[in-house]
Amino acid sequence: MVSWSPRATAMKSLTGNILLQVIDAISNTISQTKGCMLLDVDAGPSTNRTVYTFVGTPDDVVEGALSAARVAFQLIDMSRHKGEHPRMGALDVCPFIPVRNVTMEECVHCANVFGQRLAAELHVPVYLYGEAAQKESRKSLPAIRAGEYEALTEKLTKAEWAPDFGSAVFVPRWGATVTGARKFLIAYNINLLCTKELAHRIALNVREQGRGKNQPGRLKKVQGMGWYLDEENIAQVSTNLLDFETTSLHNVFEEVCKDAQALNLPVVGSQLVVLIPKKAMLDAAEFYIMKENLFILEEEHKIRLVVNRLGLDSLSPFISKERIIEYMVQDGKEGEGLVSKSLHSFVQDVGARSAAPGGGSVSAAMSGAALGCMVGMMTYGKRQFEELDSVMRHLIPPFHQAMNELLVMVDTDSLAFRSYMDAMKLPKSTTEERERRTAAMQQGLKKAVSVPLSLAEKVHALWAPLTEMAQYGNTACKSDIQVASKALEAAVFGAYFNVMINLKDVTDEDFKQQVRSKSATFLLELLEKLSE
Repeated sequence: MVSWSPRATAMKSLTGNILLQVIDAISNTISQTKGCMLLDVDAGPSTNRTVYTFVGTPDDVVEGALSAARVAFQLIDMSRHKGEHPRMGALDVCPFIPVRNVTMEECVHCANVFGQRLAAELHVPVYLYGEAAQKESRKSLPAIRAGEYEALTEKLTKAEWAPDFGSAVFVPRWGATVTGARKFLIAYNINLLCTKELAHRIALNVREQGRGKNQPGRLKKVQGMGWYLDEENIAQVSTNLLDFETTSLHNVFEEVCKDAQALNLPVVGSQLVVLIPKKAMLDAAEFYIMKENLFILEEEHKIRLVVNRLGLDSLSPFISKERIIEYMVQDGKEGEGLVSKSLHSFVQDVGARSAAPGGGSVSAAMSGAALGCMVGMMTYGKRQFEELDSVMRHLIPPFHQAMNELLVMVDTDSLAFRSYMDAMKLPKSTTEERERRTAAMQQGLKKAVSVPLSLAEKVHALWAPLTEMAQYGNTACKSDIQVASKALEAAVFGAYFNVMINLKDVTDEDFKQQVRSKSATFLLELLEKLSE
């Protein structure tokens, strides 16, 4: 899928009702575009820009972006626009972002197709940035935006600023559009009770650009500026995290807090603009769990911890199902996956006249990880086992993590084998078709082998903690430990048999040898444990 987040500006001088009509008109045209799912619309009064985030296949998202641009062209007049946020056009920036099952190269292609068609249809200048940039000087969005809308008239007369698509002609109602491809950007603002100038001073300290070449800031891949939100009567250090795995959400918050404390300025929470990847939230949770020596397992609780520590609900409620992109973007409709079905339906599917779901999915479902987790939770926090709390804090997490990972593999195994069966149905009339079919079948077989192999590896890693759990766990749960042990044993055997039956038809001998060696190791170690 692709996420498209255009910063469509609107006219500051319009009345509130008319402004809402403009925002709604653009929202509606995106929603009505076939294959596009509108996830979020974020409008800021002081910044006077609206960010639309929607997903879909590459082709569908390009069509959705063009439909939105056509409406914006009719309703927005940049010559009357004012706002806190940097901007140079009615459709200011349109990044294409890989979210799931799509590559960055495909997003670059989307940006080029969109930019070319936008310029041809609306006769407006379009620039490419990020991974789609054709010039090194245009990789950075702030570099292209320099001077903003007000400088465009002169800028377009210079050869070095000729647009990538369209003619170098100033269109007063529109300005210019920037499109490109990039990683998921997190727009994140920290709230301060101070002036705009003080907030900007902190932004200069932390952003990578700093105060210029001779005074760089502290945080890599972070852009920042200070502004004032009139509607909230607070200042903000407004940041863009260009790569949250280089500089994390909590790192930005902690660094701003450090500078604010040095200036005796109160930090009163923070704000996420549009959506955020789940990993960014969970990374922040792990930071505070480690920092404060907390014991938290559930994903929902980790999210709540981050919301609390960062004050993400300081300006408006933080509803995780509406703010975290993975919670909004589902693989198909709810209830389609095996794990979403009732136990009765799952058993019926296994017993049906179909090769999938089969032994791999059943092995993942019966791994025993949940029982290991249960025994730990029945021991942890109880007064009679109080001296074992530190031991349980160590033993429970691997079971809890495996429990969730193996649950996903119930579906993954079934889908992997179906990819092989789908390949078998490909046409085989010509030599080229037969070659394509054979390659797809081999790829499908490798997937069908890799999933149960990964299952065996995950289950095998639970033997050591299960042995410890049997030693220290609540004695009232002895039978549960015994069942967990037999379930782990069956899961390893089941995974091994599924690997072997699919491996025999794989033609890649190096792959076969590596898989045989690895799976045999798991089985031999299991047999050794059973003989002890």
